[in-house]
Amino acid sequence: MTTLLTRASPQTLRLLALGLALLATVLFFATQIEGYLSPRMFTRISTSAAVVLPIAVGQAIVIMTRNIDLSAGSILGVVAYMTGQLLGTMPDLHPVLAVLFCMALGGAFGALNGLIIAWGRVPSIIVTLGTLALYRSFLVEWSDAKTITTASLPQWLVDLPSATAFSIGGFDIRVTVLLALAACLVTGLALTFFRPARRFYAVGSNPDAAVMAGINAKRVVLSAFILSGAFAGLSGFLFLAKFGNITVVAGLGFELKSIAAVVVGGVSIMGGSGSMIGVLMGALLVDTIDNSLTRWAVVSEFWRDALLGGLIMAAVTLDTLANRQLARLRKGGTQ
Repeated sequence: MTTLLTRASPQTLRLLALGLALLATVLFFATQIEGYLSPRMFTRISTSAAVVLPIAVGQAIVIMTRNIDLSAGSILGVVAYMTGQLLGTMPDLHPVLAVLFCMALGGAFGALNGLIIAWGRVPSIIVTLGTLALYRSFLVEWSDAKTITTASLPQWLVDLPSATAFSIGGFDIRVTVLLALAACLVTGLALTFFRPARRFYAVGSNPDAAVMAGINAKRVVLSAFILSGAFAGLSGFLFLAKFGNITVVAGLGFELKSIAAVVVGGVSIMGGSGSMIGVLMGALLVDTIDNSLTRWAVVSEFWRDALLGGLIMAAVTLDTLANRQLARLRKGGTQ
C-alpha cells in the first residue's frame, strides 16, 4: 500500500479520493431521500451543475496562477441580466451569437480585473473583492429595480433547459449539460496539449522562474482573468436559460460555489497544479450536496453555505496534509 502511495501522483490520489467521496455522497442521500436515484433528480443535479461548471473552469485557471476571482458571481449576474435585456429586444438573435456575446461581455469585465492585478500589482483578492461590489452595484443601477422575466425571452431560450441531446437508460442528457461539458473538455485538452496554455501552470508554480524562462507573467495573468470572466459569462447564459427570471441578486454566492468546486476538485490554492477532470468532479460533488440538502428535510437550508465553506477549508487542509505525508513517504523510500 505504501509503495502504491509513493508511486501515485498527488493528482491521481486526489481524483481517487474525490470519486469515492462523490459515490459515498450519492449512496448516503439515496438512503435518506425517497426517489433520489430517479431520472428527475439526475436531471435536476446535472442541469444545476452545468451552470456551476463553466464558472468553476474559469476560477480554476485563475487559481492555477496563484490568484483568485471573487467577482465571478457578480459577472455572472450582470451578463445574465444584460443578455436577457438584449434578447428581449432582439429575439431573433442566433443562439451562437448570444453565447458569444455573453462570453465577450464577461471577458471584458475579467480584463478589467486582470489589468489592475497584473500591471497595478495589486493582490487579486483585494481587486476582485472590490469589483465584486462594483459590478453588483453597476447591475443594481443598470436594472433600475426591474426584473427580466421569462415572458420577455425568446421561445428558443425558454425551451433550451428542457432540450434533450440524448438519453441513457431513461436518464436524459440536456443540451445545456453538453455545452458545459464541452467548455470543460476543450479547456482540459488545451491545458494538456497546447503549449501556451501550459504557461498558467508555469506562472503558478514559480512566477520568478517563469519570467526567467521568457514567459510574460503579466500577460498570462491577464489572460487568466479574461478567461475567468468569459466562462462566468457562459455560466450567465446558462443561468438565464435555466431560471428565466433574473433580478439584481442573480449569481449571488456563485463565487463561493466556484471556489469550492475548484479546491475540492484538487486544484491547489497555492497555484501550479490541477486538472479539469478534477474541477468537473468537484462541481458535481458540490452541486450534488447542495441539491440534496435542499431535498433533505433534516438539515436547514441555511446550513448549505456553511457547508460549502467547510468543504473549502477541509479540502485545503487535507490537500496540505496529504502532500506533506506523501513527501515524507517518498523521502523515506529514497533512503
